[in-house]
Amino acid sequence: MNLGDIAGEVGVHKSALLRYFETREEIYLHLTAAGWHEWARALHERLDGRTDATPATVAAAIAGSLTDRPLFCDLLAHAPITLERHVSMESVRSFKLSALDALDDLVALFTRLLPGLGTSGGRNAVAAVTALAAALWQTSHPPDTLARLYAEDPRLAHAVVDFAPRLEHLARAVLTGLLASAEDA
Repeated sequence: MNLGDIAGEVGVHKSALLRYFETREEIYLHLTAAGWHEWARALHERLDGRTDATPATVAAAIAGSLTDRPLFCDLLAHAPITLERHVSMESVRSFKLSALDALDDLVALFTRLLPGLGTSGGRNAVAAVTALAAALWQTSHPPDTLARLYAEDPRLAHAVVDFAPRLEHLARAVLTGLLASAEDA
């Protein structure tokens, strides 16, 4: 989708968009930054007030809250690969600082719920689950040609990924492993 397509979708002229955004990638970075904050709020809604959190309950909240945010999951993969590379340094800085605020909020939440993680473990947990979500979202939502290929050739059935359960399982493994490695340190 180019800038003209985006302008048409929102009902404004392309020149109006160019007053606020230098490229379509900048628009997507703004959406990604907003996604970070929306995801943090959603996790707080699911987890605040819990006193009995375990890696399993946190992983379930992570998977559920990310499943509810398909655009954010899609953008997680694209932000570092393409979006950040086609905007000004100031746009990248603004995006990174906004995402960092949400990251710090998530780290504080995770370390409050699972104190054994520590700040470093909390950062690693957020990094791991968002990297997993980015990759799993792409593989669980293949383009039509790949979906047909998977359906036609049973040998490729392993490539079909059910996003939420797989992410929940892997997030639980990450959190459990980070807690265990923190205890060993």
